[in-house]
Amino acid sequence: MSVVAAFAVPHPPVIVPGVGHGREEGAAATIAAYEEAARRIADLAPDTLVISSPHTVSYLDYLHVSPGRGAHGDFSDFGDRADSSSVIYDEEFVRELCAEAEDACIPAGTRGERDPSLDWGVLVPLHFIQQRRDASEFKVVRMGLAGFSPIEHYRLGRLVQQTAERLGRRVVYVASGDLSHKLSADGLYGFHPDGPTFDQAVCDVFETGNFLSLLTMDPGLCERAAECGLRSFQIMAGALDGTPVRPELLSHEAPFGVGYGVAAFTPTGPAGSDPARSYEEAYLSWHADQLAQTRATEDPYVRLARASLESYVRTGKSLRLPDDLPAGLASRRAGAFVSLKKDGRLRGCIGTIAPTRASLAEEIVANAVSAGCHDPRFSPVTADELDELVYDVDVLGAPEPVADRSQLDPARYGVIVSTPDGRRGLLLPALDGVDTADEQLRIAARKGGISLAKKNVRLERFEVVRHP
Repeated sequence: MSVVAAFAVPHPPVIVPGVGHGREEGAAATIAAYEEAARRIADLAPDTLVISSPHTVSYLDYLHVSPGRGAHGDFSDFGDRADSSSVIYDEEFVRELCAEAEDACIPAGTRGERDPSLDWGVLVPLHFIQQRRDASEFKVVRMGLAGFSPIEHYRLGRLVQQTAERLGRRVVYVASGDLSHKLSADGLYGFHPDGPTFDQAVCDVFETGNFLSLLTMDPGLCERAAECGLRSFQIMAGALDGTPVRPELLSHEAPFGVGYGVAAFTPTGPAGSDPARSYEEAYLSWHADQLAQTRATEDPYVRLARASLESYVRTGKSLRLPDDLPAGLASRRAGAFVSLKKDGRLRGCIGTIAPTRASLAEEIVANAVSAGCHDPRFSPVTADELDELVYDVDVLGAPEPVADRSQLDPARYGVIVSTPDGRRGLLLPALDGVDTADEQLRIAARKGGISLAKKNVRLERFEVVRHP
């Protein structure tokens, strides 16, 4: 046996009647599609339901698999304690999956569970599935997501497939995840043009089964769209590695400003029988091309930052400044921030608001090393990561005071929030996912440990020249 079907589903608690109290009628298409998916799952009579959820335990560098004999959960956080689910975990499957992950050097396992209760990313699918099939008739494997690259999530899905085959399980994979949260100006999260773009891209995949597109989506677009389920869908894609499938988009709607997609993927042949649907090699080739193009277009500011960090990580020594630096680097003084990203996610960011060294070049050299090795939010960059990093260098203009948030624009200005006792928080401009001055202020204040409700909070804005 192996993965006998996979489903991508959303998880809005509002579609559960005890939570929605009638509002669920606004998502009638989603509910109908969910009921159809539940009917199919019941007809398949799976031994094990593997569910990945963005709202279970998750870590940046570790993919959590729920341990123990089982778990319980309800919708009491949403005002409905009566609607609940209890499941029995497939402990043998979990042990085998974790062992496979260890052998494949994928950081995944059962350590670090903070809350064993079933989260709503699992409870909503179970609400529909258990209307058709009693929970005692199947076991469950529950997984979170991680800050891994797309291909690492895909590889974990492939281990689900291999574990199912090894144990002879009939497995249905359920990838729980909403689409964009930025689809309506009237919605809770507002609107961004990339919201509909993201939803259309995912719906195209749900209709065509082209899982490579799930792995190669622009991380910036995904961040701006405020998506929820992409990494869950990437694991699902890996669970169908090399498997010919019939893809079906059962529904898509956004009644509350959040995209809800329901899709079904039915194998039409054995796992591994369609090499063209094994996407790792294609992804790695695409990824290598992207990194090469990025490196080929770096300007002198970014090349200097890269050379500085690579020199330090590989030799332990600071970079000696080249003799042929452009005048703007060699003679000018300015504050600068160096940001590092890996697989589209922040890997480090350190900078100086005002110049602290003799030249902008020295500022960049020092801050690149600090971003890679001394950002307290991250472990130091290793030599194996250097080729995967993408750099931004922001050269700061002089800060100027502002009277209130009406003078801020997160697309144009960075912001500094400070207090008379020396606390200070800064946020750069034009960051993916930061669309309003309120968001920008909230983040900057949190970084400085500052309450915006207090008196004597000082606001400043500044412009940057960004060198990608």
